[in-house]
Amino acid sequence: MIKVKRIYEDPATTDGQRILVDRLWPRGIKKETAKIDLWAKDLTPPHELISWFHEDKDNRFKEFEKKYRTYLKDNKNKASDIIDKRKKITLVTAVKDRDHSHIPTLLKFLQSL
Repeated sequence: MIKVKRIYEDPATTDGQRILVDRLWPRGIKKETAKIDLWAKDLTPPHELISWFHEDKDNRFKEFEKKYRTYLKDNKNKASDIIDKRKKITLVTAVKDRDHSHIPTLLKFLQSL
């Protein structure tokens, strides 16, 4: 089971393994209080892709998803190493608009492993 939580929400014992899936550490959050088990930078979109997407979010989202899926497929071994289907996993992120970010694509990809 994989769920998603914003890093600004309190950690819970039901979270299981907490994996930060943002390339940059979230502002205002201390590493000691975040209770992050793993920071999966390699599974986040590369800087160039994020920059390209942010130039025109409204018109580039579908293409962003496609490019990010390709990136994830190319890094499938890294994802497989992280995901243990026997454990509860919480993907932790700072993004405000999860539906229009890398989170839905990453979640679908990880669930398909």
